[in-house]
Amino acid sequence: MHASIVRAAAFVASIFALYIAAAMLVPAAVDLYYGHRDWQVFAICAFTTAAVALTVAAATRDHAPIRSTRLAFFIVMVLWLTVGLIGAFPLYTASLKLDFASAVFESVSAVTTTGSTVISGLDGLPPGILLWRSLLQWIGGLGVIALGLFFLPLLNVGGFSYFRIESSDIEDRPFERLSSFLQALVGIYVVLTALCAISYAAVGMTTFDAVNHAMTTLATGGFSTHDASFGYFESTAVLWVSTVFMILGALPFSILILLVVRGRLDALRDPQIRLFLAYVVSIVLALAIHRRIVSDTTFGEALTSSTFNLVSIITTTGYASEDYSLWSPFAVTVFFFATFLGGCSGSTSGGVKSYRFLILARMLQNGLRTLVYGRSVQPLRYGNRTVDEEMQRSITLFVVGFIVVWVSGTLALSAGNVDLVTSMTATLTAVTNVGPGLGPIVGPAGNFASLSDYAKWILAATMLLGRLEILAVLVILTPTFWRA
Repeated sequence: MHASIVRAAAFVASIFALYIAAAMLVPAAVDLYYGHRDWQVFAICAFTTAAVALTVAAATRDHAPIRSTRLAFFIVMVLWLTVGLIGAFPLYTASLKLDFASAVFESVSAVTTTGSTVISGLDGLPPGILLWRSLLQWIGGLGVIALGLFFLPLLNVGGFSYFRIESSDIEDRPFERLSSFLQALVGIYVVLTALCAISYAAVGMTTFDAVNHAMTTLATGGFSTHDASFGYFESTAVLWVSTVFMILGALPFSILILLVVRGRLDALRDPQIRLFLAYVVSIVLALAIHRRIVSDTTFGEALTSSTFNLVSIITTTGYASEDYSLWSPFAVTVFFFATFLGGCSGSTSGGVKSYRFLILARMLQNGLRTLVYGRSVQPLRYGNRTVDEEMQRSITLFVVGFIVVWVSGTLALSAGNVDLVTSMTATLTAVTNVGPGLGPIVGPAGNFASLSDYAKWILAATMLLGRLEILAVLVILTPTFWRA
């Protein structure tokens, strides 16, 4: 039975790898257009990947997936690993001259929409490499499983359970048919990306920059085409456009579908959206006022920079317009705790996510009431819904798993001779898929290139854990999963 799971997952992964191989032809065409020789690298990687994928598919073609809980978890993990590894091949073989650990780190950072990078000199890189990084983030933002369900009908039996494993979506499906939901999901994602690109171009970005940043903004990924990130653009309009689309990327796509397709304005009353917007506004205002008091920055400038940089961290995008770690100790503390927050369930953002904070607060409130009223039954409400014990248990397990992964990653990095601040914040930014940490090495003005290969492998694994909501990976590592 275990062998059948592996073979079925290999078949699905090989079919999906063909689509990734086809995607490599896009940066190949761009490099060919601009006359850069790396087009050959992308073309060779595309045809090699396709050849291997076809070979594996032929060898496992009689092992199409049969719906089971074990297979669902395993396929999710295998597909993400497949994209992360395949995405690294062009980075490894191109003119960048990255070692394999750095190439995998960059690819996994891209597809998990983390945005940490080991590459410097972005302003002078070939356009194909820059586009490939952005394209990987755009794919990862929507979700490998979401795209897999869209392109692979063989997964559609029980397919929404695959999607929930990847996205942590707690909203009801807007359409009864999965195919209708996926069409609306992909359609809205594409339209928002196009609108973002048009908006960036309208406020002064070049077409190439606008397209790349649109993909990484909606994906809340944070890769830029410039070393200075958004500090390269001397325009407050660019920052506000980015802020709007980062917030849109952090909202539940199921809610956006209800709003756009069915005109359901009441969908915006979702409790997690209200909490998300509430802590964004309150934290931004607090930091802007503090900056105005302690520095000679005008309130308008403080509000713009605080809004952009904090929304970037809260939505786990990871852009930066300046080195905010130099603002003040209060600002550094605010950005540290903002790293935990994240957006909403079923969005492109990472982090703990607002719905978990909301339910945890209600669980604490009910626990305190129970201490007063003894054995009284205290139902837990989320909007007009009752939160069952299974949901409460899964959130508690997530928090415990989050702490375990964070502590374990910090200890693992420190064992590799990495200082405490770098170890703690690098692991935190990896598991929350934010991008920049704190300190001179991995901070907003830093780069992960100086870390050892050992540290990069640790962080790459942590990024995958964070993107797949931790439990989806940890369950595969338990002996129970592999017992007959």
